[in-house]
Amino acid sequence: MAQESLYDLAKVIRSKNSGPFQITLDVLFDDEQLYHYVKDCGVITPDRVASLYGFPPERIQNIVFFDTALGIKITFDREISSGTSGDRDVYGAQQHIPLASLRVDMDAFRHLHT
Repeated sequence: MAQESLYDLAKVIRSKNSGPFQITLDVLFDDEQLYHYVKDCGVITPDRVASLYGFPPERIQNIVFFDTALGIKITFDREISSGTSGDRDVYGAQQHIPLASLRVDMDAFRHLHT
């Protein structure tokens, strides 16, 4: 099974605060077929994302697929609010790395597009 990281497939993966109590992850693609494959293969789910971050799936508030922008937006509750004592990432800008490591099975994609 040929797997690639989401980091290698997406054009942009970033994170930012979505207010003081949530983080938003953005995944943007520059290839429409690849975006639809990742969207449709079922690899991005609350359970899967939560497991990457080591928290319960109930902290995932939204996973939204924006077809016209070839983008995915994932919002989850922060463990502690932004700027609170103990917060190590006030802007939420360093939270995309676990998602970037998500592995995607590319065998079916290559089979469909060769």
